[in-house]
Amino acid sequence: MSPRVLPAPWLGGLLPVRREQLAADMLAGLTLAALAIPEVMGYTRISRTPVETGLYTMLLPMVAFALLGSSRHLVVAADSATAAILAATLLGLAAPGSPEYVGLTMAVAVVVGLFLLLAAVLRLGFLADFLSRSALIGLLTGIGLQVAAGELGGLLGLAREGRGALQQIGSVLSRLGEARPAHLLMALAVIVVIVGCRAWNPRLPGALIAVAGSIAASWLFNLEARGLTVVGPLPVGLPHLAIPRLEASQWNHVLLTAASCFVVILAQSAATSRAYAQRYEERCDENIDLIGLACANVVAGLSGTFVVNGSPTKTEMVDGAGGRSQIAQLTTAGVVLVVLLFFTGPLARMPSVVLSAIVFLIGLKLIDLAGMAELRRLRPAEFLIALATVVTVAQIGVMQGTLLAMVLSLIEQVRHTYRPRTRLWCPNSEDKGWHTVPVDLGIFAAPGILAYRFEANLFYANANRFSEEVLRIVSQQREPVRALVIDASGIDDIDYSAGKALQELSRQLRRRGIRTAVVTGSKTIVGQIQRFGIGAGEESAGSFTTVKKAIHALQRALEPSPTA
Repeated sequence: MSPRVLPAPWLGGLLPVRREQLAADMLAGLTLAALAIPEVMGYTRISRTPVETGLYTMLLPMVAFALLGSSRHLVVAADSATAAILAATLLGLAAPGSPEYVGLTMAVAVVVGLFLLLAAVLRLGFLADFLSRSALIGLLTGIGLQVAAGELGGLLGLAREGRGALQQIGSVLSRLGEARPAHLLMALAVIVVIVGCRAWNPRLPGALIAVAGSIAASWLFNLEARGLTVVGPLPVGLPHLAIPRLEASQWNHVLLTAASCFVVILAQSAATSRAYAQRYEERCDENIDLIGLACANVVAGLSGTFVVNGSPTKTEMVDGAGGRSQIAQLTTAGVVLVVLLFFTGPLARMPSVVLSAIVFLIGLKLIDLAGMAELRRLRPAEFLIALATVVTVAQIGVMQGTLLAMVLSLIEQVRHTYRPRTRLWCPNSEDKGWHTVPVDLGIFAAPGILAYRFEANLFYANANRFSEEVLRIVSQQREPVRALVIDASGIDDIDYSAGKALQELSRQLRRRGIRTAVVTGSKTIVGQIQRFGIGAGEESAGSFTTVKKAIHALQRALEPSPTA
């Protein structure tokens, strides 16, 4: 089956509408509403914004992406990662939940939207690939630890104290004597309901059942009078549109926060939409999705809520329920509209500890122990990067952890390129063909002929290592070296610094009377190497497509001339 061609730049997530799929999409939208509404309300505990702002993320922003994005599957709404970034970077500027604080979160959303729009115009969707999978595992695990630790106090009816995860856990342990049994019992009941539903049937809306049950209990037994704090009054109706206003001194924090959110949104949303497009053999345009995400965030900022992101968990909810287009998300937005118009009264009676329990479970779900274990087994170096990211995010902050993850990932990649694997070709035991072995003395491809393989691009940082290793194996052999094969099939580019190093290496080899041959399938590399003096001139046998051909050519060149 060939990939589906998008019918238009816009409405790619909706068109074509398949009548036979319409009922399934709408049912999936109802399922998403049941599962995600309690979740996004819980995210406001992370972002430290009023409860209604979570609902607002599933209204206008969700509609904006459904109309303007290309992905038929990606669900755009509140997300734990970006909510945690907001709290980690903005709390010092205004009181949590205050109009001033909400104004800051709105401004961040608008700026994120502008960043995403600029990325779409410049076609920078590829930047999503610069946050590696291992870095993302560490980032989300660190956020999970931070989120879960931050809600421990809420489960016991204690105020949040401490900044990092360890300090928050220590603070709770030191105040266990002040815990409120009623809060703990309600939290345990919510956790049992959610976990039980998840174990029995993942499609059951455990969080919604727990929320409805807690509201009913609060109304029947007047739990507020018994010491349980409740959510309190929520505004009725649509969110009011407004332009966020900031003081000049706050813009620096807003821009830094927006930059961190931008990186996470770019990586997480692109990876999710790409994965589902591949699953269903569809084509999605990353840059069109960026426009959809940009507009969703601008609308979020103007409608009184915070940053929205492409959510892997919510996307999986819709997919598992049978949704195959953005009609499911439009259905969800319709349900949220009904809730805002008619059901904010009952939500006001919900005990706050219910949200703490929901968020605590969200945090635990983000902790990817399986992913960390797999990294440790398969890529120990990347595991260390992920672990450093976990510690930084959990103890210092999400923004710092994000930057550290990106920098360490790039350093690790450069380290591999700086010290790439190098090999020498030697004959097979049956003397049929050749195979590679680690570089060492005494390893010849044929009498008097060395064949050296370098498995990375040549650039300023590794060029000297290349030249030094070649000269070392040439000069330290017990037997004289008469020819050298340079296997450049693993080299895709040579920069100026590396080229100058090659020129010097060429002079050194000619001085020693050593013939050379180059192996590469790239005409571009042949041209680059010859311009810098390798593989050209009297001492060169030329360039070849295989090591076998190069060795045979050098053997013929080294044969003594027939006597008269």
